[in-house]
Formats: sequence, C-alpha cells, structure tokens
Amino acid sequence: MKKEYDLNQLKSRPNPYAKRLKKQVTLRIRPDVIVYFKDMAEKKGIPYQSLINLYLQDCMASQRELSMKWATAK
Repeated sequence: MKKEYDLNQLKSRPNPYAKRLKKQVTLRIRPDVIVYFKDMAEKKGIPYQSLINLYLQDCMASQRELSMKWATAK
C-alpha cells in the first residue's frame, strides 16, 4: 500500500447499491398500530420500523391480499 494517495486522480462512478437503499416515506398510522409494533419489536429486540418493514416484505413475498368487508347501512 502507498503511504499517501492522490484522491484528485480517482475517477468517480455511480454507487451500484443506490437502487437497493431504503426510501424514506411518510405514512399515517394509527397510534394503537404503532404501539402494537413497538411492543412486538421490543420483545424481538429489533427497531419497530425494521419490524414493520419485515412484515410488509413478508406480505409482498407471499402476495398477501387484504380482505376487507365494509359494513353496509341498513
């Protein structure tokens, strides 16, 4: 290894991992849902945002679809 490198001679290149980085988004989530995931994350020993991300990844991987039934007015 050299003792010193001239960084001005280095060529820049795009980050090959940039597409794989997480993207920050804003979600409106009910407080009770956040408490649920925070409690579960504390039991598992991981950050709650990571737990939510893992859950959503699992839903995506298994192509889980939401089953919703709206109450009808009588």
